[in-house]
Amino acid sequence: MAAVQQITTAEELLEAPDLGRCELIRGELIMMSPAGFNHGRIASRIGSRVSNFAEVAGIGVVTGAETGFRIGRKPDTVRAPDMGFVRSERLGPTPILGFFPGAPDLAVEVLSPDDRPREVLAKVQNWLDAGCQVVWIVDPAKRTVAVHRAGMDTVHLAENDTLSAEDLMPGFQLLVAEIFG
Repeated sequence: MAAVQQITTAEELLEAPDLGRCELIRGELIMMSPAGFNHGRIASRIGSRVSNFAEVAGIGVVTGAETGFRIGRKPDTVRAPDMGFVRSERLGPTPILGFFPGAPDLAVEVLSPDDRPREVLAKVQNWLDAGCQVVWIVDPAKRTVAVHRAGMDTVHLAENDTLSAEDLMPGFQLLVAEIFG
C-alpha cells in the first residue's frame, strides 16, 4: 500500500500496476469502487448514442469510463468521466499514448447512490476549469440530466426533454427518457 500512497504524478499513475478504479486529484490518489450495473448500463447507452453519431458525422471520438484525462499539473490531476467526447480537431494524426492532455469537450458523469452533491459539483467545476465545454450529470434516481457550461446557468432536463450539444455535435439529439431505457 505504501507504493500507492507515493503516486503523485500522472506519469507515476500511468506506470503503476493494476490499481483498479482511481483518479489523481491535485497529487492525491483517490480510490473508487467499481460502478454498479445500472450505472454502467446508462453510461454505455449514452456513449453508444454519442459514438454512433460522432462516427457517422466524423466529428470526434468517444471514450469509456476508464479513460484518464490529465487536467492539471503540479500538482497533477487525472480524472476519468463515465463518458468523454473529444472533437476531431483536437486529435493529432498519431494515437495518443497515456492520458489525454486536457479535458474532453463533453464529460458525462452518471451519479451513483453514494455520490455526495458537493463532490459532484467540485468534479463539474474541475472539468469546466480545465476547458471542458459541457458536462452532463445524469441522475438515475430522478431520471434527469443537469447540463453544465462555464459561465452559464445549469439547465435541468426531465424525461420528456431532449438532450443536445449543438456547438459540439450539430444535429445530435437524445430524448432523456431513452437514457434510462
